[in-house]
Amino acid sequence: MSLFARDRAGTGRDARRRPADLLPTAEDLADAIAHRSAPGGNAVVMTMGALHEGHATLIRAARARVGEKGFVVVTVFVNPLQFGAGEDLDRYPRTLDADLVLAAEAGADAVFAPSADEVYPGGEPQVRISAGPMGERLEGASRPGHFDGMLTVVAKLLHLTAPDLAFFGQKDAQQLALIRRMARDLNFPVEIVGVETVRESDGLALSSRNRYLSAGERRTALALSRALFAARERLAAQEALRARAASLPGSQGRAENRAEALSRLGEARAAADAHAVAQAAEGGRAEAVRAAARAVLDEASRAEPPLTLDYLALVDPADFTEVADGHDGEAVLAVAARVGSTRLIDNIPLTLGATK
Repeated sequence: MSLFARDRAGTGRDARRRPADLLPTAEDLADAIAHRSAPGGNAVVMTMGALHEGHATLIRAARARVGEKGFVVVTVFVNPLQFGAGEDLDRYPRTLDADLVLAAEAGADAVFAPSADEVYPGGEPQVRISAGPMGERLEGASRPGHFDGMLTVVAKLLHLTAPDLAFFGQKDAQQLALIRRMARDLNFPVEIVGVETVRESDGLALSSRNRYLSAGERRTALALSRALFAARERLAAQEALRARAASLPGSQGRAENRAEALSRLGEARAAADAHAVAQAAEGGRAEAVRAAARAVLDEASRAEPPLTLDYLALVDPADFTEVADGHDGEAVLAVAARVGSTRLIDNIPLTLGATK
């Protein structure tokens, strides 16, 4: 009898307290899908292992979407194609036993954890997915070839797992955007679902690389999330100020008129910000966002140990190009930096011009 030809009752919540089924080969995976998948209810969560609460959140989201009768598989594969020269492929944490337990507790039915030879029989593939222009920006510029390797393995895993839904974290926003674009451009029959970034209590975005940080490095690394939150708060304050100014008598028209209207209120906050409103063009939100984040990161660059900034960018989520200062609509504020030997990324979605 096949390992996977079990009674469906054995895949309920109580059963998931044991480790998830380990599937080391594509044949094992195909067998599991044949015996346990449900039409329209198959989901995949792709990871490189070293699972943490961020991954657990993705798995729980997948389980919630497909229900108890659905089939949720987690892939654990440290993909060599997306690591460049000098990156941490060899020291990337491998914690498969713990991963099996966490995956099961979060709601996964199985973990597909193939070897490199299983995924790439005969060596690295000669035919690969190209990430195109979006893949050459930000992370792609810092890590040439990274996104080509990522999309190649995601495409292979989508074929192997045959899901209806695939779940990815917003923390890797550029990766998520590229996967969505690939699925759309190449007609993959799958819904790509983004899940909000999970953070630790101090605000640091959850990442398998956080374990590399010393106590001092972690204190410095908190500047990434602080910079993003400062930018978000500055945008909210600016939008509130603009809305207040626009509602005052005599405030229609130029920014100078709105600043004067606020000053007439005699409010300390309004008076302090009046000059900023006068100086800002109608679409000056983008630069205010960048400036607020940059101030936090500049301070962190003088900390001990220091933060070394790779990039800070406010981009259009459709193609990850920098937005102009007059941009209205959705945007992503993204940051990458190195603290000690550890490189970290983070981002938040923003809406510019929410109120006028």
